[in-house]
This record gives sequence, structure tokens and C-alpha cells, in this order.
Amino acid sequence: MSIRTRLLQAAAIAGLIPLAAPAFAGDITFWTWRQEDRAAYTELFNDFTKLNPDIHVKFESFAAENYNTIASTALAAGRGGDVLQARAYGGLEVFAKTGYYLPLDTTNVPELANLPAEALAAETLRADGRVYALPYASQTLGLFINKDVFAKAGLTPPETFDELLTVGKALKEKGITPIANGTATAWMDEVFAGIFTAPFLGPDFVADILAGRATFADPRYVAALGKLLELKDLMPQGYTGIDYPTGQQLFLSGRAAIFAGGSFEIANFRKQNPKINMDFVAPLAATKGGARYVAKFFDGGYAVNAKSPNQADALKLVRFMGTKAYGDKFAALLGNISPIKGVTLEDPLLSKVATLNAVSIPYIMAVYFRFDTPTGSELLSGGVQKMFAGNITPAQIGADVTAGISRYYEPFQKK
Repeated sequence: MSIRTRLLQAAAIAGLIPLAAPAFAGDITFWTWRQEDRAAYTELFNDFTKLNPDIHVKFESFAAENYNTIASTALAAGRGGDVLQARAYGGLEVFAKTGYYLPLDTTNVPELANLPAEALAAETLRADGRVYALPYASQTLGLFINKDVFAKAGLTPPETFDELLTVGKALKEKGITPIANGTATAWMDEVFAGIFTAPFLGPDFVADILAGRATFADPRYVAALGKLLELKDLMPQGYTGIDYPTGQQLFLSGRAAIFAGGSFEIANFRKQNPKINMDFVAPLAATKGGARYVAKFFDGGYAVNAKSPNQADALKLVRFMGTKAYGDKFAALLGNISPIKGVTLEDPLLSKVATLNAVSIPYIMAVYFRFDTPTGSELLSGGVQKMFAGNITPAQIGADVTAGISRYYEPFQKK
């Protein structure tokens, strides 16, 4: 018995990997970390089977926090799903560079031509420039507005950062928490920072970072981080102990007027409170009439197991997932924006988000600095938590992020 086989069996016994029943001809498996999407994918896979009667897709989900371990252990042993939900950017590289995913191109998946270059870049291995997964969604960071809360308070949602400070004070006087977010959940601190700093930075700053003309110790970045501290009085009491779910509930219950988050929240918010009257707007302008840049990134893709015994059928499924018909229904069922060209967004709020994307900058840490450790996301989220706790300054965050990224990012090493 090989070492890989023994490791796989040990992991299965420990409960990490299911000892799946034998697959029959025409059966393929789809692995994901999103159990909550089972009903939607079941409907989508039924559509696929109607077009391909001899192929049936089995949905298999795993806990998000264990998914990478489960998938990599299975794939290393030559097993795993036939099609796997893949992460983007640095999360993709972990699997692609080890040969676990099949390279995709317009020869084996012609539908890749239906996707924009920036979406394909999210699922491309930097080392060889090849695509390893078909992108399935873009996400946009901005502000959720509880329209009923503002209406009852007799106030208009702000359009600039300074207006937020004024309107926020008026909301507090009426017993309403202006901003629902706390800082106890680290990954959301990066989201929070990305939303409120984007209009103060803009595309020129991103270009300077990528060209090596600036670091995160740049005065523009430090000043943008400093603006976050001006929001402390608008956040919930005890905000350092308020986590992501608690912040969500403050907003959904109408106890808070604004929630800083992403378009990935839309479907979940409606599910938790079908009656909520909400809007999604771009981050607040730095000055009156200034650009309101949303931060945008791509969420993941569909990859084919390089060692799948059902590779031809798996490729048929991924090709189907690259069609407009799939993208239309994916957006309708899951409330996400499919990057497939020409997709119809029937949901007015999703359609608005797509329009906001015309004035955007990349979600910089996710798009460019999650490929090596320490990731930019880890450095920034940890720094923001410490800053709100009063332990470090914005300048220290900028210096620490720059120093951490300098370990592998050559442009910073020259500074």
C-alpha cells in the first residue's frame, strides 16, 4: 500500500475525507465548501442533465474551514471531486502549482472566451500564465443602507465622508447606531478598510503600488487609514467586541442604519429578513462630487480534477457553467454577479452593483497580495484591529504591512 493511500485512509477514518461510494458510469461529483448553495446547484445541475441525459452530478459539500485540507489531501491521493469549487488568486495557486487542477484553455473549454480578461486573471497561475478554473462570480465592496431607518429618522443617506460624520451624529441623537460594523472579526476589518479608504486612494495609488513607485507607508495610504478612526463614534458601543454576525443583525433588525460589506451579502440579507428595504451604494466620496470607487474582486472558479477518471464529463459540466444560460440562472438563484459576458441581471439591486463596477479599483490585498505569506490581508486586518483597540497608529500599520510584504515583493525591497 502506498504512503499516499495510507494517508488518505487515515484522513478518511479521522473524518476529514468521506469514503465515497463507488461512482457509476455517467456520475460525476462536484465538491464545494458552500452547503448553503445546495438547492441552487441542484437546480442548475438538473438543467445540465437535461442537456446531457447520461451524466448526473452529485453535490458534495464540506466545512469551509476544512475544505482546503480535505481537497488537497484527496487530490494528492489521486481522488477528490471531478469538478471542484476553487478559490481565486493565491487560493488557486496552492492547488494549480501542484498539478491538482487541469489547465483550461479555449481548446478544452471554448466558453472561456465568454469571460473578461480580469476574471480569467483571478484563476490564472502566475508561473505559467495558464487558466486553471472557470470564474463564477465577481464581488463588490460598498455600503448597505437601511432605507426605512433613514426615512423614519427624516435623514438622507450621505454621499461624502464628511456628510457621514454629520448624518451619523444626527442618527445617534435619535438612538440609532449609524454603522453596524464592529472589529472583532479580522477578515471583515480588511473589508471595512477597503470600503472606506478606496475613494481616498483611487486607481493612481494602486498603479503606484504595482509599479513600485509607492509602498503602504505612503502618506496617502496612512492618511486614508487615519480616516477610519474618525468613524469610531459612529460604530456600536463596545465595537471591538462586535463580530461579523452581530453587526449583520444590528443592521437587519433596524438598530443600525449602515453596514459596510460586499455584494455577497445581498442574498443572505434577504434570506434573513425578506422585508428589509435596503440599498447598496458605492463608498462615500472623499470630497463633494468626487469619484466613489467601489473595490472589486473575483470570488472563485470551477476547476477540473487533473486525475479525474471522468474528465470528459467533468469538462462538459464546466463548459455548461461557462454559458450565458448558466450565468443568468446562477445570478438569479444565488444573488451573485456572474462575470460571463451578456448575462442578464433581473434583480434591480444586482444590476445596480454591476453599474457601480464601472467606477472601481481592485480589492488590492486580495487581488495582488494573497499569494505569499504573510499575506497583505493578514497584515492589514490584524493592523486595523490593533489600531481600533488603540495599540498602534495608522503609520505603524503602513510600515508593518510594507515590511511584511517586502519579504517577497521585490518592488518594496528597493525602497
